[in-house]
Amino acid sequence: MAGSPYVPDAKKYRPEDFERVAGEPADPEPGTWGMQPDGTFLPPASTPSVPRDVFVDWPGQLDYRDPETYALNATAEAFYPIVVNTSHSWQCIYDIDGIRYMLHYGGGNHWKLYDITDPRDLKIVDEEQWGWGDPRPEFGATTVQWNETLGTHIAVQASETPRYFLRGRVANKWTDDTVEGQLLEWEGLRGFRTWQVNGPSPRDWTLLTQVSTDPKHGPDEIQEGNGVLDLPVYYGDRYLFVATAPDNTFTNQPYKTTLWAAGHAAYDISDPARPELLSTWWVPGTRAGEEDDSEYLAGNDRWNNRTSWFGSRMGVFMPRSVESGYRYAYAAQGGQGFFVLDVSDPANIHHVGWCALPTSVAGTEGDNVDTTQVEETGYVYVSGYPMNTDCYEPAKEIYQVDVSDPANPRVVRTMPRPMPPAEAAFTDWAQRRGSFGPKRSGYFTNTGTPHGGVIPYAFYAAGLQVFDVRDPEDPKVGAYFVPPMGLKDDDDLAAPVHGIFVEWDRNLIWLFANHGIYAVSTPLLGEPVVGLPAASTDRD
Repeated sequence: MAGSPYVPDAKKYRPEDFERVAGEPADPEPGTWGMQPDGTFLPPASTPSVPRDVFVDWPGQLDYRDPETYALNATAEAFYPIVVNTSHSWQCIYDIDGIRYMLHYGGGNHWKLYDITDPRDLKIVDEEQWGWGDPRPEFGATTVQWNETLGTHIAVQASETPRYFLRGRVANKWTDDTVEGQLLEWEGLRGFRTWQVNGPSPRDWTLLTQVSTDPKHGPDEIQEGNGVLDLPVYYGDRYLFVATAPDNTFTNQPYKTTLWAAGHAAYDISDPARPELLSTWWVPGTRAGEEDDSEYLAGNDRWNNRTSWFGSRMGVFMPRSVESGYRYAYAAQGGQGFFVLDVSDPANIHHVGWCALPTSVAGTEGDNVDTTQVEETGYVYVSGYPMNTDCYEPAKEIYQVDVSDPANPRVVRTMPRPMPPAEAAFTDWAQRRGSFGPKRSGYFTNTGTPHGGVIPYAFYAAGLQVFDVRDPEDPKVGAYFVPPMGLKDDDDLAAPVHGIFVEWDRNLIWLFANHGIYAVSTPLLGEPVVGLPAASTDRD
């Protein structure tokens, strides 16, 4: 049965409503993209960037919110109608005194803490939400890890300049000459905070220090650069890696809503109250004055297109820590491509290999690197994610990249496009509306040891898609769980499923939708586990 109508007319895309600038991609001609006679969807070759809350009509879309649930080789163990943010949220999981907690937060001003020891009986333990006029800092992307040496959990929390919105509207530095000044004069922390975790709730944490990633200006001054983007990479030992542009020379950034293009920095936080900057790396050509000498700008058709994201959006990706002996980190640098970094000496981060990623404008072209298979197979999986709604942009693919020779990484194949079941009222997930494409495979904070040959991804309108790569030369979709497209008329439909968190040690995948949280199991992982895994119980 059809659900409620999809979207009010006021949200429909009309190109004439948007001011364009020289170099920006044009809207594609009708007939060059869309549904094909054989029932497949042909994405546009390129598009301009469109705000995520603006919807694009094209023939063949559903004209209602699809109320159906689709599942293959997957089961919802539980559902909770809990939302902290509809477009994106973060999670971290930690065990304290025999209880497994999930901290769930989004939007910068809302967090909830759950007891998930029994995943079929989630309990809200604590929560807090505050208004945008509140003077307290935003609650940024947070890593919580057990520090064996100190005998306590340590939290590291990112803080960055506004990335998309200024004064309640989408920023566009190419059409609004006030954006640059607002970002340069922003007064918040551009860096990270460290906390001692004295109890499960953030209310119990003790602030140890605030660190500006601008080496010339402290937290009490107006700093340069953009601070720390998204998730700090900290495994609970000595080293911290963060994505950052540390000063205002890192400005070769085509994307419209930010000034800076970020590289990566390493810190020694043996003493979490006194972090020490060790080194900084960036793609040559990122800083002002480097344009003429950079092979990563010369011939790059994205340069000056006013649309592509350059630089990192996330910290580096590794299958395990430098302290455990892993040498390489992998960096998805948006339109600048994919880099293999040698981080064995964090005081001297340097890149040893690079490959270009296929052009896919608009949207984010290089964001996530899944490293769960690299030690067994030599492959990592690199993806961007859609930013326009209703598939009005080139397809965001997942690329299998061979890094067995770190000096010569190469894209060897594209993962198969997830397809709906035969009983669906459409032949391609794009017709379901909303965004469609990969949005990360969880994070390095996923608990436990990844299962060989299985890679789950959040896939927006296509829910959770689990890739079976046990034969890496023949990858396939081995399972999926796709919930309804919103349960209420006011549910945000641009990002129907915006994230997952994988508990490898309990064979569970948490799925975060615009209308709630699902705990999903699949035989590809094994029987779900209730309670704490033995290793966590032993530590407590």
